[in-house]
Amino acid sequence: MTTPAAALVAAPATLRRSGADPLRQSMEHLGHVLPVRADSTVLLDFLEDDLREGLDALGDVEAHFADVLEALHPEALSPLGMVQAGDEQRVLQRLELLMDVVTRVRRRLSQAAGLMRQTTTT
Repeated sequence: MTTPAAALVAAPATLRRSGADPLRQSMEHLGHVLPVRADSTVLLDFLEDDLREGLDALGDVEAHFADVLEALHPEALSPLGMVQAGDEQRVLQRLELLMDVVTRVRRRLSQAAGLMRQTTTT
């Protein structure tokens, strides 16, 4: 069963071939409501990069927990397997990255909201 995070992480690669990248489409929708300026373009690029980076990290975290569940499966259950599945420095690094990305996304969304307000008032 594909979880929402896995679907979002996998979707851009598979849907890009058919031209339907949901994240790219979201950025295009946002781009249509922002003023046509260089700072809007830069903001959209950074936001898209941050979202892709966050989804990628989220996929790694999800994969870690899938590995833990696999290690607890009756046929695979062993003390060594449990220790190896639980000892995951990379997932901790990815969680730290997620915290940073969430902060950046929040800041960029606030910037985009400010730019949107400028277009509606001008």
